[in-house]
This record gives sequence, C-alpha cells and structure tokens, in this order.
Amino acid sequence: MRLTIERLGHLGDGIAEGPVFVPLTLPGEVVEGDVEGGRIEAPKIVTPSPDRVAPPCRHFRACGGCSLMHGSDGFVADWKAEVVRIALAAQGIEAAFRPVMTSHARSRRRATLAGRRTKKGAIVGFHGRASGTIVEIPDCRLLHPDVVAMLPVLEEVTVIGASRKGEVDLALTLGDAGLDLAVSGAKPLEQSLFQEIAALADRADLARVSWNGEVVATRRPPAQVFARARVVPPPGAFLQATAGGEAALVDAMREIAGEARRVADLFAGCGTFALPLAERAEVHAVEGEGSMTAALEQGWRRAEGLKRVTVETRDLFRRPLLADEFKGTECIVIDPPRSGAEAQSREIAASRAGLVGAVSCNPVTFARDARILADAGFVLDWVQVVDQFRWSPHVELAAKFSR
Repeated sequence: MRLTIERLGHLGDGIAEGPVFVPLTLPGEVVEGDVEGGRIEAPKIVTPSPDRVAPPCRHFRACGGCSLMHGSDGFVADWKAEVVRIALAAQGIEAAFRPVMTSHARSRRRATLAGRRTKKGAIVGFHGRASGTIVEIPDCRLLHPDVVAMLPVLEEVTVIGASRKGEVDLALTLGDAGLDLAVSGAKPLEQSLFQEIAALADRADLARVSWNGEVVATRRPPAQVFARARVVPPPGAFLQATAGGEAALVDAMREIAGEARRVADLFAGCGTFALPLAERAEVHAVEGEGSMTAALEQGWRRAEGLKRVTVETRDLFRRPLLADEFKGTECIVIDPPRSGAEAQSREIAASRAGLVGAVSCNPVTFARDARILADAGFVLDWVQVVDQFRWSPHVELAAKFSR
C-alpha cells in the first residue's frame, strides 16, 4: 500500500489513515509497504519530509533506545510542545509556552541496560525496537561517554551474574564520584560471588555496586550534588536523566517559588528540588520511599547555609497531604510519576497556597491535574518543555500555576 503519514502517535510512530502505524516516519511523508496487523514494519520512504535527517548513530535502526533520531531537532522540539498543547486543549486549557530546552547529545547520565550471557561471553545494550533482542551500542550517541566506557565491565558483570538463560538489568548512574551500578535479576549473592563482584568493582573503579538490592561494594560514596548539599541516594534511586535537564527544571522551580518563605515539595525523591529551594525557603519534603527521605535529610544536615528542611515519608497516592496541612505554605512543588497526582491535586486546589510549580513526565495526566487546579481558580501561567530524553517520544515539562 501507498500511504501518507498524517501525524505521530505518542510512541513516536507515524500514523496514516486507517489507522496504520508506520515506525521511523514523519508527518507528510508518503510511504509504501505491506500492512500487517495495522502496521508497516519496513516502510519504503517514497516522499521524505523536509524535516528528515540522517540519524547520527549507526545503531539507530536496530536499537530501541531512540525512535525520533530521523527527525530534525527543531521538528522534535515543536512536536513535543504540540503534544502538551493538545493534551491541555482536551481539558479546555491554554497556556504560554517557553522555548523547548533540549539536552545535548552524549549527556544521558542515567540508564538501565540489559545483559545476557552468550556462548562466547555476554552481550550488553538496549533492547531492539519492539523486540526482546539486545543490541550492542559501543558508539551510542545518547549516553555520556563515561557510561559507554563501562560497557566491557558490564559484560563481565553479566558473565558473572546472569543465569544461563536469564537477563540482568544494569542500572547505571553517573556522578562526581564515578559510576553507581545497581544490578537486578541476577543470581543469588553467595559468598564467592560477593567476593568476585567486589574485586571487579575495585578493578573497574566503580563508586558503588549493589546486587539485587544489596550493596556489595562502596569505594566512594556515590553522592549527587543538589545546590549546596551532597546526597547519597539509595541504589537504583530516581535521578533526572541529564545534568542539563535537571538544571533547567530546578531553575524553573526556583523562579516559581521566588521569595516564598515556606515551600512544600511533594514526591520529593532525594531532594532534587527541596535542597536548592532551601537556599531561600523553609521546605517540607514528602516522599513515599523511606530510603530516599533518609538520604535527603542526611544531605541537608551535612550541608551549610540552607534553611530548615523537614522530611516526611508518606504515600501521597493513598494519603495525600490534606488542604489544611498546607497552612502557611506559599508555594507547592509537585513532581509525580507518570500516573500523575489526581487526589493530591484536589487537596492542593482546596488549600490556600497561591503558587504551584509542577514537573511532569506525562502530558495527559498533567493536563488532567491542571484542570483540577483551574477549576479551583488557578491560572496556568506558562509551560516549559524540557527534553532531556533526546530522540525519544518521552515528554517532560515544568509549569507555573498561580491563583
């Protein structure tokens, strides 16, 4: 069939009339191919889009790590902003959009790779596109060079720790102290294996290695710097994907909080926003994982020049902070997971707080929660798309709400 691509779906595939899904295409392109199950898996591009570019990575077609590398930077930025606009429009909300901030190539400092043993050793990389196959990525243009340099070490880890037919997840986080490696899905940690992994960590100069949730070796505390504080996150803890993306989000939350004297930080993690905001305001940080709140509090206690930070371990989905618990709070910062924070947004809407700084990784749930705030008298002043998941359909944003 010969089809014209009308738009991109949320996963980055082109969509033609039918609908027919066509990967690695752009709006306006004319394509040909066999349609099976509503998809053209191997399209021929008859008429390319002027926004089409040559992917800069040789792994692009096989690797599933990037799906929009064939689109120009300007096209991808505009498309991501439009995804947010459409989600907001569906809720009857309009907003001013700031220019999209896009992270540089080779800047991804956090990633989870897959490892599998082979007859000759091991293979480590990202899963292939819509496939369980692992694709090696020695020339990856997405990951920080210090992460790519660890691929041979990760192959050793896989040989040591993966079962014969199983697969291990290798979560890497880069910090000033080096690489923090969290291995999951691996063999049970017996004494001989413990010693082997500890020796490898020493030889490879890894800052820390954890195995199925248990710390095996810590050569240096793998601290992350949040403003004036140094925080040692628990193994595998969430961290913003790039340093530049984190800086853009933090700057946005600082701007929104302004001169507020009391701030609440919800879904606070290890303190990405709470600790920088504590340079000007007293902060109450709430997070569901106790290991993260403990790391946040310890980081604050060791820092100098920060105002008071209190922490609370609380499941904000089951027990959102109630409206009257925000008494005296002038600004609320909220960074929920993809499912958003519907119940918590209703309590914020019922509170007397005048400012909300929102960070979201899902435009649809963000727009749903924005409607809740709008119905309570909040105005969405502006939206800032922060594309720290370069070349992927993933959309992240910061936004300011005021009464």
